[in-house]
Amino acid sequence: MEALEFMAAPFAACLVLAGIHAYLGLHVLLREVIFVDLALAQIAALGSVVALVMTGHHPGTHASFTYSLAFALVGAAIFSLTRTRDGRVPQEAIIGITFVIASAATILVADRAPEGAEQIKDLLAGAILWVSWPKVVNLLLIYLVVGLFHYFFRQRFMLISEDPDRAFDQGLSVRLWDFLFYASFAVVITLSVAVAGVLMVFSYLVAPAMIALVSSRSWTSRLLIASATSVAASALGLFASYQWDLPSGPAIVCTLGLLLILFGGWRALAARS
Repeated sequence: MEALEFMAAPFAACLVLAGIHAYLGLHVLLREVIFVDLALAQIAALGSVVALVMTGHHPGTHASFTYSLAFALVGAAIFSLTRTRDGRVPQEAIIGITFVIASAATILVADRAPEGAEQIKDLLAGAILWVSWPKVVNLLLIYLVVGLFHYFFRQRFMLISEDPDRAFDQGLSVRLWDFLFYASFAVVITLSVAVAGVLMVFSYLVAPAMIALVSSRSWTSRLLIASATSVAASALGLFASYQWDLPSGPAIVCTLGLLLILFGGWRALAARS
């Protein structure tokens, strides 16, 4: 009972993260911009470090969130503007170099803070174990708003993710809808990184979506599979974290990796038989 009480809020936060990240992760993989979430997460982390060094506001404060969101929205604008129909340079290359530059800038800025190394560690690993119930409720409400926005315009977002050429042919303003997608994505990433860290957010987006895309062609089934994978990994990771006194975020990330390996092995055996 003591373990359940202690892990209740972190597990609830994982449930909230699972749904929205499962959906966004499917879009990321279909668009073939695998590292866009990692890049936006790193840009948001850079904003958090800048807020600490420039104004003294630590992560979790409103000022820190404002800086992180502003930086992430700039990243969203960059990624939407660099999307072209017949681009000679793959957008993934632009996303990759953006991630590298943001990472280097984060290290340079954090070097000016007395606790810079600890700050970078926290941004990577997160602090899901210490999330409070009010924070969980805030995340749920904001993610519901983002989810409703995507639901109302789901046809446009799905078309651009699955068949961008047809979206161009139909006259859709792909850059505008890309910006709206990345802007809403930036809001989610900024909030998620502050709670779960860069590594856990990236894993939540990519690993469950990989399993879902291989397993089904239906959006509804994909969402259910990806969400279930995230929930299972969260429960197992938090249990391992409590049982063996491990960092909770990395434990969940490694559990997701283990599930991905087991799924890949099962698929290989099924194909062979």
